[in-house]
Amino acid sequence: MRMREAIVLVVFAICSKAATASAWWRSETEEAAGYCLSWRMAVEANNIRAWRTVPAECSGHVEAYMMGGQYERDLSVIVDSICSYIDSITLSGDGLDAWILDVDDTCISNLLYYRGRRYGCDPFDPVGFKAWALSGRCSAIPDVLRVFVKLIATGFKVFLVTGRDEETLGQATIRNLHNQGFFAYHRLILRSGAYKGQSAILYKSTVRKQLAEEGYRIWGNVGDQWSDLQGEYTGNRTFKLPNPMYFIP
Repeated sequence: MRMREAIVLVVFAICSKAATASAWWRSETEEAAGYCLSWRMAVEANNIRAWRTVPAECSGHVEAYMMGGQYERDLSVIVDSICSYIDSITLSGDGLDAWILDVDDTCISNLLYYRGRRYGCDPFDPVGFKAWALSGRCSAIPDVLRVFVKLIATGFKVFLVTGRDEETLGQATIRNLHNQGFFAYHRLILRSGAYKGQSAILYKSTVRKQLAEEGYRIWGNVGDQWSDLQGEYTGNRTFKLPNPMYFIP
């Protein structure tokens, strides 16, 4: 009888220890998941700035967000709002109603590239990214292509403004955009040597100022980086698309 009681006590102790370990593991996992969700929300709200890489412990979270469907759902909600706003605008008919779209991870996606960079956990590799951009393998972001087609059909002059280098990536970018359905835009503006070394905010502010001085009314401005939307002459409305994989100042 005592032997049976001893065995029961041992089994009970083992099960209790396993249950405690399991509860601890769940608690640790839930805490990490909660932190990564909070980190991503803070990034999207621009409360965390100048970050260089995604925290290593958040690689799985960012992968799940980008690949698991939530990214597309978030985009869809934002794009529906953009389309409603477009429908509310009465164009002047003078050909000066303008709209600005960023290119990378706004019109076309670098997700395949960043998948190989652990979704932003690895530091930015300018040589590697240049090779990727030259390959012309960026796919269209379908919801943004929907906005683009609607803007063209409505009569807006659409300007694509990108920080890509004009000399080295200009032709590859034009081909990539065209192959993914982005054509009939009014102008593609790439970073020329005159803007080398400038922050994205300063560079894009200068471009928008030039457009305003040409008489264009900027009704909307869409980008995945806050630096696409900050500075001067930002437009009547700005729309921030989600991107937890990298930060451009």
